[in-house]
Amino acid sequence: MTKSSTYPVSARGPADHEVRDQIVVAATEHFSHYGYEKTTVSDLAKAIGFSKAYIYKFFESKQAIGEMICANCLRKIETEVGAALAETDLPPEKLRRLFKATTEASLRLFLQDPKLYEIAASAAMERWQSVLAYEERIQTLLRDVLQAGRQTGDFERKTPLDETAMAIYLVLRPYVHPVLLKNSADHIEEAPARLSNLVLRSLSP
Repeated sequence: MTKSSTYPVSARGPADHEVRDQIVVAATEHFSHYGYEKTTVSDLAKAIGFSKAYIYKFFESKQAIGEMICANCLRKIETEVGAALAETDLPPEKLRRLFKATTEASLRLFLQDPKLYEIAASAAMERWQSVLAYEERIQTLLRDVLQAGRQTGDFERKTPLDETAMAIYLVLRPYVHPVLLKNSADHIEEAPARLSNLVLRSLSP
């Protein structure tokens, strides 16, 4: 599989420090109750029981904390999608599962918790690095499926691979981007199957 980006975050201190994890867990809970936009680092410090200065030893800003929470959420989606794709060796079925699993995991994660959805929405609108890395990873996963399908003869080979992958990603993107996903929720049940079937017909050799 092609090497893809990690999830960069603006963290300070030792990478494996337990306090950083404590801050992220507490911040996730706090944001879930009070919302990301309305919470300040001072609010977090009071809720966690640390000083504001101590939190800044591990994160340079509130956004840096949000970045790590966002990255954790996106890893969950990617793990679920990867597990779904691993259940089959057939490239066309992998593509169907990519559409279905990505949409279902994104909807469940982004929309079940309205307060945490605020973080995802901010991350997407402001193009945080964690979101950019996630989008790149999904595109890489898509290119891998397309490349496998070309090798098995399931997919056409005339169109440049990167062009094909980007076009299909743009079809999938309304169900990956949290803000667009919220606006596409009315068609969420039938959309993955219909869109993936349309894409598969366009890939026919």
